[in-house]
Amino acid sequence: MTSALLVDLVLGVLLLGAAVWAQRLLADLRTLPGPDDRAGAASLPVPTVSVVVPARDEEQTLPALLKSVAAQGSAVHEVVVVDDASRDATAAVAQAGGARVVPARTPPPGWTGKAWACHVGVGATTGDLLLLLDADTVLEPGALAGLLAAHARHGGLVSVQPHHDVVRPYEQLSAYFNVVALMASAAFTRRAAREQPTHAPMAFGPCLLTSRDDYERAGGHEAVRGEILDDAALAAAYHRVGLPVWCAVGGAAVRMRSYPGGLGQLVAGWTKNIASGASDAAPAATAATVAWISAHHAVAVGALLSLLVAVVGRGSSVVAGSPALWTVAYVAVALQLRWVLGRAGSFRWWAWALFPVPLLAFDLVFARSLALTAVRRSVSWRGREVSLADHRSGEGVA
Repeated sequence: MTSALLVDLVLGVLLLGAAVWAQRLLADLRTLPGPDDRAGAASLPVPTVSVVVPARDEEQTLPALLKSVAAQGSAVHEVVVVDDASRDATAAVAQAGGARVVPARTPPPGWTGKAWACHVGVGATTGDLLLLLDADTVLEPGALAGLLAAHARHGGLVSVQPHHDVVRPYEQLSAYFNVVALMASAAFTRRAAREQPTHAPMAFGPCLLTSRDDYERAGGHEAVRGEILDDAALAAAYHRVGLPVWCAVGGAAVRMRSYPGGLGQLVAGWTKNIASGASDAAPAATAATVAWISAHHAVAVGALLSLLVAVVGRGSSVVAGSPALWTVAYVAVALQLRWVLGRAGSFRWWAWALFPVPLLAFDLVFARSLALTAVRRSVSWRGREVSLADHRSGEGVA
């Protein structure tokens, strides 16, 4: 065996191993059960559902959400929109959409704005079940019935990562952030579908359904009042008291459009989430995600250098691996990314075919997020400066 062939073999095995390891984390990208699939609950009364929407400057997104909630049927007992010191017409739009508006007031010391808004909203409701929705989420017809079916089967905390509606070209740059969020959650392995993990599970904040009793048993948002990623911390709180956390992707039932306000909003939003989320993920899931991302970097660099060598006719000594290896690897990476992105959102073809572009965007935003979270110890979001000085992932705040 020649040295060149041996290099190709070793690189190929490493790249394949990273892809397979990552695929195991995404083996069960399940969606909500059908609305009639309420196993064991057919004879039980239909619970009343209180919908809580924390909203800060959400006049553009609320109409679609409230219209979709109104279409869910009689199970919706009430809709409460918590106006978190909005600087636009959020309150008026919410009232026009049929919601009851509750002012959040200034968060007490030690509380993040969203955690406080959720806490205030839950305190203003009376339903048996609590459905917490981000303002940019939309429920398709039958979505609530599917959520109720999932809760009847699994109990605890039901969490849905909505299908990401991708509209403008800059929004395609969210590709890797969406995939990394699903992968690092470790919520979609075959094992996660059968049993509760030994490590603290993850949850997705845009859509959370729980009973009021379980919410109070876990400590509610008071237990996670200082956390930037309150969804992940809330899942950890449920885990600590022995309550299950079950996750799904939105599919055709639950969708969202994140960061429609431009590239700056996209960068600020993912800056807030991504580095903190990396520190909250389980070690094995983190390792697999890092290996997968590293493999994509290797393929992007190897393929681009091979193309450059082919164009200029020299410099082959600087490229480890043959052009054939990097060509095959590039196609394989693009096709796997295409499959995952198809489950995560409505991403266009170039988000996977030209994956080095969104990969570079991921690198730049991750570096910015890491600098702010690890060095500056604060991030900015929606006009607020959020301190990380006392942030303790996955722990209740004393």
